[in-house]
Amino acid sequence: MIDIFVDSGAHSLYTQEVIKKKHQKGYSYFESDEFWKYVDDYAEFIKKYKNEISVYVNVDVIFNPELSWEVQQYLENNHGLKPLPVIHYGTDFKWLEHYLSKDYEYIGLGGIGQEVNIQDWSVWGDRAFSLICDTEDRLPKVKVHGFAMTSLRAMLRYPWYSVDSTTWVTFSRYGVVMVPRYQGRKWIYDENCWNVAVSIYSSKQKELGKHLNTFSPKEQELIISYIQEKGFKLGKSSHKREPLDYELKENEKWSEKKKDVKGNDREVEIIEEHGVCNDYRERDMMNAMYFNDLQKTIQPWPWPFSLNKIIQSGFGL
Repeated sequence: MIDIFVDSGAHSLYTQEVIKKKHQKGYSYFESDEFWKYVDDYAEFIKKYKNEISVYVNVDVIFNPELSWEVQQYLENNHGLKPLPVIHYGTDFKWLEHYLSKDYEYIGLGGIGQEVNIQDWSVWGDRAFSLICDTEDRLPKVKVHGFAMTSLRAMLRYPWYSVDSTTWVTFSRYGVVMVPRYQGRKWIYDENCWNVAVSIYSSKQKELGKHLNTFSPKEQELIISYIQEKGFKLGKSSHKREPLDYELKENEKWSEKKKDVKGNDREVEIIEEHGVCNDYRERDMMNAMYFNDLQKTIQPWPWPFSLNKIIQSGFGL
């Protein structure tokens, strides 16, 4: 059986109803009939596919622990479900203590997604895991899932049971592949990786990573060897400009979005050899492999959390 972890869409609701509306209505949406219908529909979906689902998440109201608990109780008492509860960064620790006292076997901690950086989150996360691991052996009392938590520093700092993030997909869509450092004739996963831009078409390329062409010759050789080792090719493309009504041929695709074209022609990419430089699906697979390999290097769960050990190891903030 495949483990299926179902998120509730809570982050999208928060973005749509709170952030994009600039708090004009505050959290009023989460008290509306529309929101509670969303919760009911979500519950019916979970019940329909419950036998195929391993874990499903509460429709938590981000940064509002009172409403999150209200929804948690509603799903438990009205629908007979027991979703994974979520506590977000900045929440009073009485709520974490509350869920720990309720004998939940698996809880979630909100990640570094709501305009929170790793330094700030770690101050809160240290205290959270000090509560979760307050036994004599310092092992976690519950399984913990980290939402939007693929910061290498955070993954190695805390004894997560599981984490998730869309980083690997985001990077690949913007033309970036993740490549581990190389030392002692092996790939190193406990150091920050290279984020390598391999496509020339990416508005966020400079923001997300260095382009392959800007690495030293030796580094380029290493990066290409990693790509090949994973079963991929760098790929090769050429370009030309054609009228807006041009019909694409096999192995051709538009390099520019139509809305961005200012003249009467548009650039076409001719794919001469498929590879990570011109196919986001191959970048998807490569980045997924990176995280799969990274997972294999992390010590098996559960392992003890101790601030003293973190300080002694130098793995601080």
